[in-house]
Amino acid sequence: MSKIAIFFIGAALIVGMIGCASGQYSLTIHDTEGGLAVASGDITEISDLDYGAVVQLYAVAYTCYEFVNWTGDVGTIADVENTYTTIIMKGSYVITANFALKVVENMQIWDWYDLDAVRGNPCWNYTLMNDLNSTTPGYEELAGPMAHGGRGWAPIGSSDVEMTFPFKGTFDGQGYEIHDLCINVSGPSPYFELGLFGLSYGVIRDIGVVNATLLGVTQWPVGALVGRNAFGGIVSNSYSTGNVSVYMDYDTVGGLVGQNSATVNDSYSTASVSGNSHVGGLVGVNGGTVSNSYSTGNVTGENYVGGLIGWNSGTVSNSFWDTETSGQSSSDGGTGKTTAQMKSIATFSGAGWDIIGVALNETNSVYIWNIVNNITYPFLSWQS
Repeated sequence: MSKIAIFFIGAALIVGMIGCASGQYSLTIHDTEGGLAVASGDITEISDLDYGAVVQLYAVAYTCYEFVNWTGDVGTIADVENTYTTIIMKGSYVITANFALKVVENMQIWDWYDLDAVRGNPCWNYTLMNDLNSTTPGYEELAGPMAHGGRGWAPIGSSDVEMTFPFKGTFDGQGYEIHDLCINVSGPSPYFELGLFGLSYGVIRDIGVVNATLLGVTQWPVGALVGRNAFGGIVSNSYSTGNVSVYMDYDTVGGLVGQNSATVNDSYSTASVSGNSHVGGLVGVNGGTVSNSYSTGNVTGENYVGGLIGWNSGTVSNSFWDTETSGQSSSDGGTGKTTAQMKSIATFSGAGWDIIGVALNETNSVYIWNIVNNITYPFLSWQS
């Protein structure tokens, strides 16, 4: 929920202004779903309002919502369609700030400029139309190692000390890949959560983040695809490769998702992951659900380190990590397997995965997962 430096009490707010005479009138403010309405005044000592008192009104819309108008006893409101306005007290009034969901558009992404524009409308639905890499227009400016003063890509969706700006739409990768993403936060940074998506409450599916490099000194969640997946967010049918390294006394880092309190399913990571604490090959900290997923990347850290999950208070089911390639014999969730077992279809079909064996250089799109038995790890059927 957005934090703002103005007061409020619950969904209804009664405010008072101290006048020259004893108070006579009251003002009650309500707000509908999608925003917060407040008024100026000193609520530490609530008083009735004097006749003619002028009260400032404020309406703040949450992400994906917009302010519509003020309704109720609005006869003395200066502008009923303005988020910042005034009301003159000539009686006791009850007013409501009304909010509505923004209209959702469906947009196509062809280059890094299109991808960067997602942050401007985080409630819309997006479709990736082709692979993005270091030769795609906009890379050097937006996602390369020298972009944004050497910090690289600016994550889509974020939070700061006062506001949250999550991605809340749908991002359909259509089986395409985003290559060569760079993030390097080694000093003061305007970003909190780090990843292709920093903070997501939306749906992200059918996408590969390939050869990503994320380096940071931060206590905030870091993952190649999503830094923090929360509040109903879904990451599915996706994967990551590359290197994710974070160093701080208290950090959270995962190969695919840094921190998950929602849903991750049918996904995997081969990224190398390193950090100090809460380090996992797939997810650093899990308080949600992880299912039918795996990781194989090397994992190193000092505290709460796991081949699949660093620290877990949620549910992990039918998920695995490679104990040999990860260098980790334990995980706070999931089942460790040898490399040979991770390349055997029996491991995954026995766990109820939607998987089928295929020949080399072949795929079967009827199933979510394919595997060349005893040769490859499972891969998503949309992968070539």
